[in-house]
Amino acid sequence: MPKGGWQEFGAMASSSASLQRPSGPAAEPQTKAQQRVRVQRTKAGKGGKLVTAITGLVCSDAEAKALLKQLKAAAGTGGTLKDGVIELQGDQVAPALEALEKAGYRPKQAGG
Repeated sequence: MPKGGWQEFGAMASSSASLQRPSGPAAEPQTKAQQRVRVQRTKAGKGGKLVTAITGLVCSDAEAKALLKQLKAAAGTGGTLKDGVIELQGDQVAPALEALEKAGYRPKQAGG
């Protein structure tokens, strides 16, 4: 018996390293209509300025930049892409919801 006492799962730990993750619904790419896209007004961390944050997008950087360009044109305002979150300047919830629906997403307004 090795020093250290009881090792019930010791043999399993070495064999489980070679196991693959099971492919579930999270492993499959989601279509635009299946994604949970949230549109929310926020001031947090923006120095008191109001911004519209769009979260939940699962797409490549190129697609996100193209969508950002469409959203900025629809809202008539500036915006940026930070860490997968699209931020539009000002209270642009209604134009963002409309533009996302035209792009094929099913957005929801989050927050108040």
